[in-house]
Amino acid sequence: MPVDPPSEPATLNLTNLFKPAIKLDLEFSRVKAAANQRVEQWRNSITQGEDEEKKSFFFSSPASFHGKIVQQAELAGQEKVIALTFDDGPWIGTTEKVLNILNQYQVKATFFWIGKHLKLYPHIAKKVVAEGHAIGNHTWHHPYRVNTFQATREIEDTATLIYQVTGVKTSLFRPPGGVLNNGLAAYAQQQKYTVMMWSADSRDWNTGISTSTIIDNVLRNARSGGIVLLHDGGGNRWQTVEALPVIIAEFKNRGYKFVTVPELLQMEENENKLQSK
Repeated sequence: MPVDPPSEPATLNLTNLFKPAIKLDLEFSRVKAAANQRVEQWRNSITQGEDEEKKSFFFSSPASFHGKIVQQAELAGQEKVIALTFDDGPWIGTTEKVLNILNQYQVKATFFWIGKHLKLYPHIAKKVVAEGHAIGNHTWHHPYRVNTFQATREIEDTATLIYQVTGVKTSLFRPPGGVLNNGLAAYAQQQKYTVMMWSADSRDWNTGISTSTIIDNVLRNARSGGIVLLHDGGGNRWQTVEALPVIIAEFKNRGYKFVTVPELLQMEENENKLQSK
């Protein structure tokens, strides 16, 4: 008996046939993408680690100075070096003028920041770091009397913000007013900060001081290995801005090289290592 033809021609379902292959191809693509992402993350972590290592030299003191109070570097070498430091910034207007002068004379300095000022002017802080200057912790409110809890917060809150804004950490701390007996310096030492004092005080914190007096105060007390105290924040520091080019030019005439505080301390450590051999 003849078989009746089907009412519709027979068809082959190609979609169902190739579904397993398509699924495998998609799975492979997902695995490959995930693997590439992990490789990229690994590369970024290496790059970030290298960047952190580079930054750490500029913002950290050598281990032998951790927990120590330093007024100046003790150097026996023939090279004359000095470190300019600026407190109480970042500050609108003044800090940027200081940066312009330092850039003009190709000088690197060290800036000790107050947390509450850093919170107001993070863009200035980023510029300081981008231009190759070192930074240190100068507390959040610049207090003179604190209890143990306040001392902790003053330093730790500032350290946290410095890291959030710049992506770097610092082991340099300068106590407000150079006061060493109110708990701030003691806490900083416990946390392995180097407590940085100074050997030449410009006294530019005195609002009535003249530009010529600032210059004289700095140059009169200068010596190789010295640390100069200046201010770029905490008020209108126009006298400091006027004095700075004269100070730099005179130091250069006297044969001085300018270094950051970490570089200065590293020089002393290098000399000590050579002498101990």
